[in-house]
Formats: sequence, structure tokens, C-alpha cells
Amino acid sequence: MRRAYRVEEVMTRKPVTARVGETVMDAVMRMAELSIGALPVVDESGRLVGIFTERDLLKRVVAKGLDPRETRIEEVMTPNPVTVSPDDTVEEALRIMKKIKARHLPVVDREGKLVGIVSIKDIEFVEP
Repeated sequence: MRRAYRVEEVMTRKPVTARVGETVMDAVMRMAELSIGALPVVDESGRLVGIFTERDLLKRVVAKGLDPRETRIEEVMTPNPVTVSPDDTVEEALRIMKKIKARHLPVVDREGKLVGIVSIKDIEFVEP
């Protein structure tokens, strides 16, 4: 019998974020430098307001011919993203990812504070 892993055991803690008001270019440069595919987007108070992914870049910036140096992240992010709790099982996170066709989920605590991000790659280590 295999054990049920919790999201907090596989998530990236203190994820790199994008801030409302920054440009897409700034966010993409950070993503490329760190080899990550998504950035949770937070407002001035640190509250999660969206997520910006490689898919957002492709569909909402490149395909529409927007200038990433001029476009603000909040204009092209996915607002109000689906989230999981650190206490959710990895199996539940994977089910949600499949349902919404996502590769990343922000992880928020009971107060709604961003505490991590979990990716499909994180899950592959415990759910082969």
C-alpha cells in the first residue's frame, strides 16, 4: 500500500512571484533565468491575484502581437487561479490539474496567503 503524499511535501515553498504593475518582459526574463514555467501574480499586499504561465505568454501576448516590454502582467495573466491547500493530497492536486488542463497550481493556506506552488514535475517524483 502506498502512502498518500500531501501537497506541502512536494511543493516549492516561497515561490518566485510576479507583481501587479510589472511588465511581461520582466516576468519572462525571470522565468527564463530560473527555468520555471509559471509565476503566481501578487498585488501590493502580497495577495494572490493571478498566475502567469508559458501558455499565457503564447496565447495572450505573442499570438496577439503585444509588446512584452509595454504589456503589464495583470493584462495577460490568468486571474483568480484555481488553488490547492498544503494539506490536500498530491492525488487531489493532480486530479485538479487534469480537469483544468494546468501544469501549475498555486498553494494557499487557510487565510488565502500564497505559501507555495506545485507543478506536474513536482508530482511526478511521488506519483510515477
